[in-house]
Amino acid sequence: MRIDIITVLPELLKSPFEASILKRAIEKELVEVHFHNLRDYTDKSYNQVDDYQFGGGAGMVLMIEPIDKCISKLKSEREYDEVIYMTPDGETLNQKMVNGISLQKNLIVLCGHYKGVDQRVRDLCITREISVGDYVLSGGELGAAILCDAVIRLLPGVLNNETSALTDTFQDNLLAPPVYTRPAEYKGMKVPDVLLSGNFPKIEEWREDQAQKRTEKLRPDLLE
Repeated sequence: MRIDIITVLPELLKSPFEASILKRAIEKELVEVHFHNLRDYTDKSYNQVDDYQFGGGAGMVLMIEPIDKCISKLKSEREYDEVIYMTPDGETLNQKMVNGISLQKNLIVLCGHYKGVDQRVRDLCITREISVGDYVLSGGELGAAILCDAVIRLLPGVLNNETSALTDTFQDNLLAPPVYTRPAEYKGMKVPDVLLSGNFPKIEEWREDQAQKRTEKLRPDLLE
């Protein structure tokens, strides 16, 4: 997989990809991640990429020209499955969506900033708009990092134990069950006996039951 991220703040984005699972995935050449500074695609003085919005109002807007130039250049070099715009008013990211995106080959991710992007960018260039939640961030960079982390960890070979991802929270529209490790008792709190029994069918039954109960209590909306 190749992911091209377009941003006005590439320095804000790079550190998540320089550690842990994402770093290993890049080093193993399971994914390519490239950052494109939007300011490299403007002819305006002082590398300007934003302007005041027509009709008045607070907040600057990213202009269409540098964004279109960047996306057009990338598209001239290869085909892309999706051009994704990170925006608070997009489709809310969930595990089912992440699973589907992880099967794709080439992605462009555009990070919004300031008041957003000229609407014509969304009409002309974008194939999918994604939000990471019902709140507003300073820009789309952190949202892009979240999207990439969620997608990359699902790529074959990224996790040491690939079945781990299949039992994550939300994979079956359920929250994950409680998990325990050593010691078996701490400050009077004991690990459930079933987990120490070695009876794996019973353990799986217990985990499914716990996942169901936690979901019913904390996220009943997932069961609707």
